[in-house]
Amino acid sequence: MEWLIGLACSTLIAGTAYAKRSLSGSGFIAAILLGTVMYALGSVIWFGSLIAFFVSSTLLSKWKKHRKEEAESGYEKSGRRDAGQVLANGGLGLLFCVAYWAIPHPLWWYAFLGVMAAVTADTWATEIGGLSRTHPRSIKTGQRVPPGTSGGVSVLGMGASLAGGLFIGAAAWMLLAMSGQSAPDAVTAALRPAAWIGIASLAGIIGSLADSWIGATWQQMYRCRSCSREIEQAHHCGKPAIRIRGRTGWNNDAVNVAGSLVGGALAALVALALGLA
Repeated sequence: MEWLIGLACSTLIAGTAYAKRSLSGSGFIAAILLGTVMYALGSVIWFGSLIAFFVSSTLLSKWKKHRKEEAESGYEKSGRRDAGQVLANGGLGLLFCVAYWAIPHPLWWYAFLGVMAAVTADTWATEIGGLSRTHPRSIKTGQRVPPGTSGGVSVLGMGASLAGGLFIGAAAWMLLAMSGQSAPDAVTAALRPAAWIGIASLAGIIGSLADSWIGATWQQMYRCRSCSREIEQAHHCGKPAIRIRGRTGWNNDAVNVAGSLVGGALAALVALALGLA
C-alpha cells in the first residue's frame, strides 16, 4: 500500500510541476521514482521534507522571474529541472532514507535532514539572492562579481539560505507532529523542535556556503566569445565558449551534490556531538 500511495502522490505533484513547465520529461520521471521510493521506504516525514524543498523551490523559481533573467542566462541549467537536477538535489537524501530503512539509526535521519536543508538553503539563496539590488561578492576574493556568477554571495542570499534551512527543520518537525508517527530519533519531544530546526539551519547555511566555494573553485566555467560573460555553459550566443577554469566533470549538478554532502555530514556530526544520535 505504501508503494501505491507514494506513486500516486509523487505522480500528482510531479505531474503538476510538469504541466507548469517546472520539470522536463526526464525530471518528471526522476521525481516520481524518487518520491515513490522515499515514501515507501521512509514515511510521511521523509517524503514530506522532500516535497517541502521541491514545492518551495519551484514557487521561488517563478517568483519575479523577469528580474532574474539576466543572472540565469549564464547558468548551465535553468527553467525546467531535468533528471540530473532532480537527482542532484534529492538523490543523496534518498540514499540516507534507504540506509535508515535497512539499518535504523538516528544518524541517518540527521544526515538526511542536513542534506535537505543544504539543497533548500542553496536554492533559496540562488532564487532570492538573485533579486539583490547590489552585486554579489566572490566567496574567494571578496570582489564584486556580476549576478549569476558561480561562487558569488550576497547579504540577501545569505539571509535566504538561513531561512531555507530553518524552513526544512520546521517543516520536518510539523510533519512529525501532524502525522502522529514515531520519530526517527530518540530526542525528547520538548527538545526536538530546537534540535531539528537548529541543526537544519546550521547545515543549510554551511552547505550553501560550501556549494558556493566549490562552485568558485572546482566548477567548470567558460567565457562567451561574443559577449565576454563568464558562464557555466559550454555554448553561449550561438557559439562554443572558451573554458577558463574548473575541473573536468564538475558541472552544476556535481557541485550541488558536494554541497549537500557537506550539509549532511555536518548535521550528522553535530547530532553525534550533542548525543542526539
